Amino acid sequence: MADEDIEGGSGGGGGGKKKLIIIIVAVLVLLGGGAGAFLFLMGGDSGSAQEDIVIEEAEPVNLQAIYVTLPQPFVFNVTGDMQQRLVQVNVQLMVRGDRNETMAKQNLPLVEHSLLTTFGAATVEQLRTPQGQVEVRKQAVDTVQAAMEKVTGKTVVERVLFTGFVMQ
Repeated sequence: MADEDIEGGSGGGGGGKKKLIIIIVAVLVLLGGGAGAFLFLMGGDSGSAQEDIVIEEAEPVNLQAIYVTLPQPFVFNVTGDMQQRLVQVNVQLMVRGDRNETMAKQNLPLVEHSLLTTFGAATVEQLRTPQGQVEVRKQAVDTVQAAMEKVTGKTVVERVLFTGFVMQ
């Protein structure tokens, strides 16, 4: 009987040790798998985010300029000289790369609205002089870039160019 108690005791203890070893191994495997998954997911995201940042910064410098012609000229009234004047401006947008060209074309109503708002705020005195026209173009670029950044997250348009200008 003593032999049976010893064998039973060691058999039960051995079974308990086996269970303990299995549990420890299972916990280590789960922890290792979790750590591996964490490194894979977090390591992949930070690396691609860094690559995206590099691509975004390099994009405007390396890409060819593309000119997007707005389909209709802008016709608006400006005040000054005790009378209103009618102004017609043809505009092209300078963008860099095919993606920016596509985004500019997709958002033409927003661009046109931004430009018309800027042109409507101009005065006859501004539009008469070349320096004033440059000032209006700069304001137009700022307005369009701000509007595009709100919608697309990028400024998209690099310059606003007047290709035709008539004031009556």
